[in-house]
Amino acid sequence: MIKKDTPTKVIIIGGGKIGSTIFDFLSIFENIELTLADRDKELLSHHQDNNPSSSLQKTLALKPCDDFEQVFRQNGYQAIINAGPFSLSIPLAQAAFNQGLSYFDLTEDVQSCEYIQQLTETPNTQQVFIPQCGLAPGFISILARNLYDKFERLENVQLRVGALPQFPTNQMLYNLTWSTAGLVNEYCNLCQGIEHGQLVQQAALENKEVFSLEGIEYEAFNTSGGLGTLTQTLAGHVEQLNYKTVRYPGHRDLMKFLLKDLKFHQQEKRDDLIQLLDNSIPMTAQDMVLIMVTVSGDVKDTQAGMKQYQQLTELRRIYHQAISLPNKASKNYSAIQISTAASLCAVFELWLNNQLPNTGFVRQEAISLEQFYKTYYGQYLMP
Repeated sequence: MIKKDTPTKVIIIGGGKIGSTIFDFLSIFENIELTLADRDKELLSHHQDNNPSSSLQKTLALKPCDDFEQVFRQNGYQAIINAGPFSLSIPLAQAAFNQGLSYFDLTEDVQSCEYIQQLTETPNTQQVFIPQCGLAPGFISILARNLYDKFERLENVQLRVGALPQFPTNQMLYNLTWSTAGLVNEYCNLCQGIEHGQLVQQAALENKEVFSLEGIEYEAFNTSGGLGTLTQTLAGHVEQLNYKTVRYPGHRDLMKFLLKDLKFHQQEKRDDLIQLLDNSIPMTAQDMVLIMVTVSGDVKDTQAGMKQYQQLTELRRIYHQAISLPNKASKNYSAIQISTAASLCAVFELWLNNQLPNTGFVRQEAISLEQFYKTYYGQYLMP
């Protein structure tokens, strides 16, 4: 648990499904003053009703004209959690840097992460930047490290993640479970990876594969951002590294028709696609998150005193469920809410307990799985 003598004022930007879950999850800890901020007062009203007399959980209605630096300075925050759209990552990180705040986010946007890395080459004292704290990138990198650390020679590292509806009924076999803007972004942008030991960029939606787990068939294909900083960490150490999103069969072809044939991949048409999907594909909280990491290479057999060529796989399935937080009523959360928010909250807890560096840029794979599982919310991503 978080130390009771930690005086930390934290602002969460974004009161949507993930931001509000992070607010719920972190609010169980003592002596953390949480503020949930958003421009949508309706999103904030639910939390105001649930915490009418709490001095440690607050809400803040932002205005479109608000200057983030001024908001941070006036309220004396020490850390910011960015749970807003990926387009806010760069301006919020810059504002946090200028005001001396530590910064955490969930972004899968490659350009944003690269900007934050460059920004923090000369960080202020006691100021840490830990982006990509969600599911993928995020926990998937921590899980991958737990496997690839077992190998003396790495050949392949393959990461597969899918946020899937449990009861798909439409032609696309898909329901919206998280940010539509983030979904479109990862379906359109170039995908980083390593092939034959060389850094490569590949088109999204390509390199489709089909596999089965316990009689259920899935497809997986390239999407952008899921590797986080693993391409930098494993460069020169692995022959092949890739990340693919998992869906039910047929989904990729329909999305490819929209994005390629109807040209919705073009930057000026992406907002139209987001609106189309939001108006046509229903949201669902009845979902399942599938996480799979497969690593192959040489492992040293200590008994035989020689190397063995092996493949190891880690698999997680997370389902929507009701969670009873300490001193709070039971509440239903979707699988993507649980897996994403728990990932960030676990990393945030490690930082608060001084178990991570407190200065500079921290990669997700710098965190051990053992550390992660010892946190309060690490339990929700255990096998």
